[in-house]
Amino acid sequence: MGIEDLTDRMELHFTPTNGPADTAIDHLMTMVGGIKQPGLVRELILAALKAGQENDEKADLKLMNTSLKEMRFTAKIFGPYRHIRKVSVFGSARTAPETQAFRMARDLGRQLADRGYMVITGGGPGIMQAVNEGAGAEHSFGINIRLPFEQKPNPVVEGNPRHINYKYFFNRKVAFLKEADAVVVFPGGFGTLDEGMETLTLSQTGKHAPLPVIMVDIPGSHYWQEWRRFLEDNLASCHFIRPEDLNLFQITDRIPDVLQAIERFYYRYHSMRYVDSRLVIRMQTPLSDRTMQTIRQKFSDLLTPGGAFRQGPALPQEADDPDLASLPRLIIDFNRTTFARLKDLIDAINRA
Repeated sequence: MGIEDLTDRMELHFTPTNGPADTAIDHLMTMVGGIKQPGLVRELILAALKAGQENDEKADLKLMNTSLKEMRFTAKIFGPYRHIRKVSVFGSARTAPETQAFRMARDLGRQLADRGYMVITGGGPGIMQAVNEGAGAEHSFGINIRLPFEQKPNPVVEGNPRHINYKYFFNRKVAFLKEADAVVVFPGGFGTLDEGMETLTLSQTGKHAPLPVIMVDIPGSHYWQEWRRFLEDNLASCHFIRPEDLNLFQITDRIPDVLQAIERFYYRYHSMRYVDSRLVIRMQTPLSDRTMQTIRQKFSDLLTPGGAFRQGPALPQEADDPDLASLPRLIIDFNRTTFARLKDLIDAINRA
């Protein structure tokens, strides 16, 4: 079949059954070189071709195009820093520099940087600028959103190689949470509440691994305490959420408590991943037999029928994470239904 025969529409499939189209894609990848995951890149190319066949709406294709470009650039910017833990901090862009909230956010940024963390903010003014000022440019990411008002890059991140300017909120949210090892939320408006609730939704549904989420009240105010009461009175009491979902976050008005919560969460727990139907929790040190017995008694509700908790070394399927191969594992036949309880389990592991 010649190239001229391809001018008619070809039905494309993600399976390698596209004949000369597959050959052309393979040739293109070989020609440009440096493709590290050819199977996935092949599917990306096919997705673009299929979108071009199926959709003649320019607006739809522009959205897909911009989204892919923004996510590619996000991965490029964050990639070199994947080994460093990061804290995403949300809060109002309208917080003035002379306020206590601004000073607390700046202090948080400084202390996080002193402890080896990097910070991720929206890159704008207010709480975002305070955190970036405290952490300094070398420890800061600024992921800005293009808006007709408010959201100009703050002086710390403007010109910073770790500054990203997004068109779409949804891509920006992915960066905030995909890269975060902890989330801290100061008082703010619609955007702040949206980001805080998005974090809790992803944690509650298992779309993000458990992580510390800390809401910071300003001393003398009750912003987050009143918000929690709303959740208790209107969500938990009406069974829209489970009571344990309220354990997905904590509230404090002290920056030392924020730092303690983050460091405590990673005291023994390191990370987790799924291997087939099993959940593998990587730990800094193994658990004692007594602690394992307590876990089996208190967290049996996390197991599939007939499932178990057991400790062991890295599974063969984890060979793609060689840097973590030496860490002991807690392997769980997890039912994937109660993710707030999974966070309770991690808290128990860290207390043991």
